[in-house]
Amino acid sequence: MAVAPVPRSDAEVRPYFDSLGLPGIIDLHVHFMPSQVLEKVWAFFDRVADSGAPPWPITYRHSEEERVRTLRDIGVKAFSTLNYAHRPGMAQWLNDYSAAFASRHADAIHSATFYPEPGVETVVADSLNQGARIFKVHIQVGGFSPLDRQLAPAWELIQNSGTPVVIHCGNGPHPGEYTGPEPIRELIKRYPSLVLIIAHAGLPEYQEYADLAANNPHVYLDTTMVGTSYMEQVAPIPSGYQDTLAGLSHKVVFGTDFPSIPYSYSHQIQVLEGWGLGSQWMKNVLWHTPQTLLRLGRML
Repeated sequence: MAVAPVPRSDAEVRPYFDSLGLPGIIDLHVHFMPSQVLEKVWAFFDRVADSGAPPWPITYRHSEEERVRTLRDIGVKAFSTLNYAHRPGMAQWLNDYSAAFASRHADAIHSATFYPEPGVETVVADSLNQGARIFKVHIQVGGFSPLDRQLAPAWELIQNSGTPVVIHCGNGPHPGEYTGPEPIRELIKRYPSLVLIIAHAGLPEYQEYADLAANNPHVYLDTTMVGTSYMEQVAPIPSGYQDTLAGLSHKVVFGTDFPSIPYSYSHQIQVLEGWGLGSQWMKNVLWHTPQTLLRLGRML
């Protein structure tokens, strides 16, 4: 079967992945948050142009159930619901929301978060016992070091469970006190079996994080916003980056940042297909690699 044209609208996504012989898409970088948290996130993006950055309109500013229907209509078969704690006492509340969301939606991947505070190992253990399949931490927004000694027992638990952690640790969209590749290199050294998914492929340090993925068996990259029309204005991919990723289809997973994106969902797929890395590369990224990584066979 010939590959369908590159999808230029959400309605064209299904014909595209049908032509690849895929049953759908697995998106490991989707956010479903308590309404009061999501409203604050959206308010931040509404003001982003005030700092001189390009305007960031929220394309999918809809109700929770409308957003679930949108993903299903596009053909997303499984999606994370990444919340992230940015202060003490927040993680358990967010995890309760995420667990309840996953119990109501069979296609939602049970997600969880944690924060460096007393009792963090209990928060993580409880999440794992309840069936969490993926964690999210945001080093920049949280303002903490991944090497914080309070996190040691949590990292041990997560490493031993084999549960992936989506970690926003790059210096984009702007640096934080603890962002950048060096703390992650040390984290990998301390916990060599820890499964890390580098959010946004670590932009703007694309090559450094690609090297980490290439040289460490448990480090992956997600595609969230990489190469998109918006991010190319802020953190363009370097020359030759596509060649680097060509050999990493087994270490790259699909992510979008839905719903808080300033373009259509289909645009991320359009960008990746436009790199010309081949149908097998796309099939691995959109489906096979995330399915294997999260052991989603029974869920799909």
